[in-house]
Amino acid sequence: MEPAAKLDPITETALRSLHDIATSEPVSWMPQTWGWGVLTGALLVMLALTGIRWILRYRADAYRREALALLTVIDEQLRNPATRRDGIRDLCEVLKRTALAAWPRAEVASLSANAWTRFLQEHDPDGAGHALERLLDDFEYHGAAVVADLPSNVCSDLVAAARNWIERHHVPA
Repeated sequence: MEPAAKLDPITETALRSLHDIATSEPVSWMPQTWGWGVLTGALLVMLALTGIRWILRYRADAYRREALALLTVIDEQLRNPATRRDGIRDLCEVLKRTALAAWPRAEVASLSANAWTRFLQEHDPDGAGHALERLLDDFEYHGAAVVADLPSNVCSDLVAAARNWIERHHVPA
């Protein structure tokens, strides 16, 4: 191997005087003015309030979730003619329990027959109360033989109307 070529002293001095390329400092992500800090704080407060409101609404709607879970069991009862009468009774009970969970007991507990039907219709934004009215006025008080002969579409309509009422009823604040 050949030894490295000797550089002249001027070139050698010039090479030694070279420095690395200078790069600027990275730009900070921190806000440079107080207005950005205020805006960030306001956004954090709004997010916290939205989260608290969502949690409160979720907890307040626990009775709806429980009633809807019971409706799936009742739906199975209504599909079977042998347990259909019990299913209709349970459906009426779930509706009453749902109303008792949402409204003051003194306002709901004593309602029956036409007053109960009117209550369901008054608090139903979508008008599903007509199918529920049929349930409360007719099927609940018939004998087991009449209820067992109901077509399955009537039973599924009743469950759908009850589900609709439970999901969408409006409780005044």
